[in-house]
Amino acid sequence: MAGQKKPQRYGKNKGKAINTRWREAFIEALGQTSNVTKAARAAGIDPAAAYRERREQPKFYERWQAALCEGYDHLELEVLRRLREGDFVTEDGNKYDFASALRVLAAHRESVAKVRAQRVNTSVAEIRASIDRKVEQIRQKVAAREKAQAGSA
Repeated sequence: MAGQKKPQRYGKNKGKAINTRWREAFIEALGQTSNVTKAARAAGIDPAAAYRERREQPKFYERWQAALCEGYDHLELEVLRRLREGDFVTEDGNKYDFASALRVLAAHRESVAKVRAQRVNTSVAEIRASIDRKVEQIRQKVAAREKAQAGSA
């Protein structure tokens, strides 16, 4: 017994315990944050494991895309809420970065349009036009707010 060696462990996990139920936590966090690193941390995994799962498992890829669409919706609603309520300061006292939020919304509109079109069998062009209208409405509200602030200064 004293001279016995531990059996060699092979595979990607090198003998570490694996949480096989991380996918739900990851997808939920991805939908809330739209951030793979934060979602991986919430699920207790390395981001590379999530990307590998996305590449290898079509169902997981579909859920990933749906979660990103959900995150996109959250951001869009957050921007609209802040504009409507005049909430221009973050919880830590900094100015809310509307410009960055609009850039993110614009940058991801194509991928979101594709996912939404597949879900409801609507053309990508129709979804893209809908997103463009919403982003333009947000831009106009931001410009009006900035003009009003400049006029009161």
